[in-house]
Amino acid sequence: MLRRDPVPGLRPPPPPDADALTHLLDLQSDVVNRRQALRHLSPKAVRHRLASGRWQAAGRGIYLAHTGPITREQRRWVAVLGVRRAVLAGPSALELLGLRGYHSEALHVLISATRRDLDPPYGVVVHRTRHLPEADVHRLGQPPCTMPARSLVDAAQWAPTDDRARAVIAAGFQQRLISGGELDEVLDRMPNAYRRGLIAAAAAAADARDGAGSIAESDFLRLCRRARLPEPSRQVRRTDARGRRRYLDVHFDEWRVHVEIDGSQHLEVRHWWADMRRQNDLWISGVRVLRFPAWVVRDRPAEVVAQLRAALTAAGWEA
Repeated sequence: MLRRDPVPGLRPPPPPDADALTHLLDLQSDVVNRRQALRHLSPKAVRHRLASGRWQAAGRGIYLAHTGPITREQRRWVAVLGVRRAVLAGPSALELLGLRGYHSEALHVLISATRRDLDPPYGVVVHRTRHLPEADVHRLGQPPCTMPARSLVDAAQWAPTDDRARAVIAAGFQQRLISGGELDEVLDRMPNAYRRGLIAAAAAAADARDGAGSIAESDFLRLCRRARLPEPSRQVRRTDARGRRRYLDVHFDEWRVHVEIDGSQHLEVRHWWADMRRQNDLWISGVRVLRFPAWVVRDRPAEVVAQLRAALTAAGWEA
C-alpha cells in the first residue's frame, strides 16, 4: 500500500463539480509547478496568489497552495515536480511504499541519463540512469515512484557502505516488500549495476528470503569443519522451564555451547549485529549462548570462528 502521510487540518476532498485546479491540488497535496499552474491561471493570477500570501514558493517554479509549514508528503511532490520527468527512487520510493527503518532526510529522484537538472529543489538528490523501463515505474504512485524491486536495487547501489546495502535488501524481504524473482528480473535488466554481485547474494541468501533455515545452518557446519572445530548437533529438541518444546539451531553437547543463527533481519542490521557481538562477549565468560545473524556467518566467518573458539575453549574444549 502506498503511503500518504496525514496532513494536520487536511480539508475534505473537493466536490465533484470543483474546478480542475482544485482537483489537481487535492491530488498533489497542494503542490503545483509553474507549467501546471499556467494551464489554469494567467501569469498575473499566479503572481497575485504569491504576493497576497495565498500561495508560497517551495522552490524554483514550484508553488505550495497554502502558507503553513511544508509536510513530508508535500516535499515528495516538490522533489518530483521540481525535476522534470523525475520519479521518486531508492530510499525515498521505499519510504513511500511502506518500508520502515530506512528514512533518508534527502529525497532521491531518478531521471533519464539524457536529461540534466542543474538546479533541483533544496534537499533533492538527482540520479541518472540509462535503464528505466516502464516495468520499473509505479505510475499509480502518488507521487510517481519506482517499483519496489527497482527501489531496493537503487537504494543498495546508492548506500554509503556495503553493510548498509545488505541491510536494506534484507529489510525489503523481511517486510515482505518484494519476492526474490522480482529483484532478479531487475538485476537481469541492469548488468552493470553497482554492487550487483552483493545485491544478488543478499537477495539469494536464505536469511533474506526464508529465515536462517537449513542453508545457513549448513554454512555454519562447513565453517566449523574448515576451522577444525568440534562438529555440533543441529536442531536439538529441548524442553524449557515451562514445559514447552524448543529447538536449538546448533548445540555443542559436550561443552554446553548453544548457537542461535538468526535469519530475520533487524530494521538496522549493523546496529543489531553490534548489539549481538557485545552480548556474545559477555556470554562467553559465563552462559555460553552465542547468536549470529546468518549474513555474518556467510560474510564475516573470521569473526564467527573467533568467538566460537573462545566460547568452546572457555567451556573446556582443547584444540
